[in-house]
Amino acid sequence: MSIWPVNFDNYKIERKAKSEENKNIDKDKNLEIEALKELNSLIGLNKVKQIINELYALEQVQIKRKNAGLATDPIVLHMVFKGNPGTGKTTVARILGKLLKGIGVLSKGHVVEVERADLVGEYIGHTAHRVQENVKKSLGGILFVDEAYSLARGGDKDFGKEAIDTLVKAMEDYKDEFILILAGYRDEMEYFLNTNPGLRSRFPIQIDFPDYTIDELLQIAELMVKNRQYILTDSAKRKIMKVLINDNTTREIGNARLVRNIIERAIRKHAVRIMNKKTITKDDLMIIDSIDIRED
Repeated sequence: MSIWPVNFDNYKIERKAKSEENKNIDKDKNLEIEALKELNSLIGLNKVKQIINELYALEQVQIKRKNAGLATDPIVLHMVFKGNPGTGKTTVARILGKLLKGIGVLSKGHVVEVERADLVGEYIGHTAHRVQENVKKSLGGILFVDEAYSLARGGDKDFGKEAIDTLVKAMEDYKDEFILILAGYRDEMEYFLNTNPGLRSRFPIQIDFPDYTIDELLQIAELMVKNRQYILTDSAKRKIMKVLINDNTTREIGNARLVRNIIERAIRKHAVRIMNKKTITKDDLMIIDSIDIRED
């Protein structure tokens, strides 16, 4: 007499499916933990972190309430990110995608990054097609539209208006299947939201990304070199600080992007400097000094 279950094949299939399900749960949990770690390790952006952590907590509680048979309110997660370039808007969007995938709000968690040129076509109907294609690519994840205000710059006859209308329709057609994040300069995004009376209400979450302080920018520089396995001397740090203080555009057009440019130029200059040495030590390969920091 067989000791195996009557439907042994089905039993094996169920065991395999259960095993795969457990693997996916573990994978999502790891993704959630990784995303939270990335978010909280960001330099500055304390208010931004607070809002994202609130959204994370709210989604977690809604899931627990649903599992407990309690009433839940649908949460609209379409957002507007307002701030200067280099303030972390794209970085936070990518972390958010991972976080929401980790807790099951998004099925994929990927981020499709587009701007006006990716959405606005050259003739009637072309724009709608472009927008729809990018929306479909983003299903299960986030559609991140950078410099979104440029869609409203051309007036009523510009195809940018068609792009806005198609995005709004997609938010209804694919409700709960993707998150739309519109990003750009603070003042320009305010103007953009005012161009369409119903637009602002569709984005209940609006997050301001402040400019980094000089101290925060120096911390970012130190983190960048550390991640590349370089070391800044104290004199190099002082020179970077001097460059940041003297650069009047730091907050308006630079922020972290300006810091990245400074560090990447320093690494190139460092490479040229040490190649002229007869012998090169491990310290030589790692230490960036003030001579490697350009002031222009």
